[in-house]
Amino acid sequence: MVRKVMRRAALAFGLACLCVMAMAASGLAAGPEPVVPVKGMVTLVDFGADYCPPCRLMVPVLQNARKDYHGRASVVVVDVTEHAPLATRLGVRVIPTQIFYDRQGREVARHEGYLDRRELAGQLDRMLAR
Repeated sequence: MVRKVMRRAALAFGLACLCVMAMAASGLAAGPEPVVPVKGMVTLVDFGADYCPPCRLMVPVLQNARKDYHGRASVVVVDVTEHAPLATRLGVRVIPTQIFYDRQGREVARHEGYLDRRELAGQLDRMLAR
């Protein structure tokens, strides 16, 4: 009985994942694609998804960065389930991934995995000092 329920739950989860992936690939789940990098500004782009535990840990870090760097740097959060083509085009292999762009729109740094507030602020401060 328990095996039967577990098998059905696994099947339902698998089908839901396939539906989300198909919708993302077809563009049905996506809103307008974010413009990255932001022209003329130091930009941090974070690629993640709400089903990813390390990505959820990044949420308060990114919210603080948005507040701390308001007007000086742009913080853009991209959900890879909604914007899979953008993530693929920018070479995102794992989530979370943070990509840092300078004011001219050149990629300066890239980090894969959780990035704490201190390290993130250090990178942005170095870029803003240039």
